[in-house]
Amino acid sequence: MKILYGVQGTGNGHISRARAMAKALENYPELEIQWLFSGRSPEKLFSMEAFGDYWWREGLTFVHRKGKVSPIATTRQLDLRRLLRDIRELPVHDFDLVISDFEPVTAWAARRHKKDSLGLGHQYAFNFTIPAPRFQWAARAIMRAFAPAQSSLGMHWYHFGHPILPPIAQPHGGSANEEAHILVYLPFEHHRPLLDQLATLPQRFIVYGAPVELEAASNIELKAPSVEGFRQDVAGARAVICNSGFELIAETLTLGKPILTRPLAGQFEQEANAQALRELQLAEVVDRVNADTIGRWLETQPAGVRIQWPDVAGQIAAWLADGRRQTAAQLAERLWEQVIPGRGATMSSALQAAD
Repeated sequence: MKILYGVQGTGNGHISRARAMAKALENYPELEIQWLFSGRSPEKLFSMEAFGDYWWREGLTFVHRKGKVSPIATTRQLDLRRLLRDIRELPVHDFDLVISDFEPVTAWAARRHKKDSLGLGHQYAFNFTIPAPRFQWAARAIMRAFAPAQSSLGMHWYHFGHPILPPIAQPHGGSANEEAHILVYLPFEHHRPLLDQLATLPQRFIVYGAPVELEAASNIELKAPSVEGFRQDVAGARAVICNSGFELIAETLTLGKPILTRPLAGQFEQEANAQALRELQLAEVVDRVNADTIGRWLETQPAGVRIQWPDVAGQIAAWLADGRRQTAAQLAERLWEQVIPGRGATMSSALQAAD
């Protein structure tokens, strides 16, 4: 089977999930994968060895300014003519299946040519009734139209009674200097004020997502993007401060680290994620990240929730190799039976409440 697999390159969560899928798919040589990435300029992609001779298209992405989605900047950077040309000219007829991890060029090309397509990722969980801001019908409609697929495998931290899969969250190794620092990953914030706030606190911070050439206080270490370095720093962290993206929080939950999170304003998915985190009691959600909110959070001596997710990527790869004979609901049920909530009574009570 020849599969065209499109991945949204905005942020790092989609690519992190794709790396796990690439590793799992290597076990099935009968599946021939052609990767395509969009939404980020090619010079900003890094650690892409797992994807071989991948294709790149400009695609679509949202522009952020100081922690908010900027509709005007997003519209200005959109090259609609190029997008439509890329959709029209993408050779989907050469493939048996098109998979889209919220990647619009492959998804719309498959729809245009009536090619078998599968949506795979967190955004497809919003095809169901799950925690989300009320009355944001336009935002929900845009999400559903962004990268449509004939069928889908949505993912979330909980199934909420629907055929939704657990996250693809790669396990992290331990660290010799565990709990020596707080990891901060807020790539869409206004970084100078953020660093000034962190400088007033006594804790040590490792910050990813900010320009490394910025001047920082002695308690702050700025680090450039690095897959393995980032994973090690998450594993060794006392706690994690981040926006409300899906993948990093899922991976942090495998470690049982306390999480302080702020959703991007005007970003429907992140605001919905924040609502789910509150309902499931998995993280502390705040409207702003500054010295006051961080200090108050740390004073409570927050405890993390540890969840052991199954090998979701491996079982999806096996499901694809088996010709998708099981339904998505059967696959989801089998995977959720393998989820193990560990340290953190709040998760168990939250799951019971959700049931």
